[in-house]
Amino acid sequence: MTLYVPTAFRVEDRRALVDFIERHAFGTLVSTGPAGFDVSHVPFLLDEGEDGRLTLLTHFARANPQAQNLASAAHVLAIFQGPHAYVSPTWYENHPAVPTWNYAVVHAHGRARPLEEPALRSVLARLSAQYESHRERPWRMEALADDYVAKMVNAIAGFAIEVEKLEGKFKLSQNRPAGDAARVADALESEGAADLAALMRDRNPAARR
Repeated sequence: MTLYVPTAFRVEDRRALVDFIERHAFGTLVSTGPAGFDVSHVPFLLDEGEDGRLTLLTHFARANPQAQNLASAAHVLAIFQGPHAYVSPTWYENHPAVPTWNYAVVHAHGRARPLEEPALRSVLARLSAQYESHRERPWRMEALADDYVAKMVNAIAGFAIEVEKLEGKFKLSQNRPAGDAARVADALESEGAADLAALMRDRNPAARR
């Protein structure tokens, strides 16, 4: 599988790509099975080893056909999408022009292996802790009865995906004149797409006033 990435939109900064995945960790997992493509929308954790290797950790229902096919899939793709929005040509100073869409995505390619139950339990605990930590009374898996946890864990499958390649495409008006890029960022912010406007200004110097 390949992602079309014009040079102007390509992001190769590994740290930027890792940070992006961690900020947009609910991704789309695509793999191949006997019936064609398997697709699931799942939360991920990202581990970075001392040797620099990246591992994505996830889980989903054991009844999901992808759980049966994932370990044997020749290729696995996890897609992480960030802020995106329609861009009107009325925002440009330079004409003629047509509408487009600004967005940011990261693709992580690799192979998957099943997690044993202790590792799966660790992933579940880490995931809930990450999203509960800001709450005054966070939910904790450890507070549940052991037999209930065992029943729930038995109904899901966990996987580790060893990342072999990262691809980043941040299409943020880098192909427009500086005045246009800045106007687009301002317009997006005024229409409520502040996250995308901020990303434009961070990654595209022409979008800064």
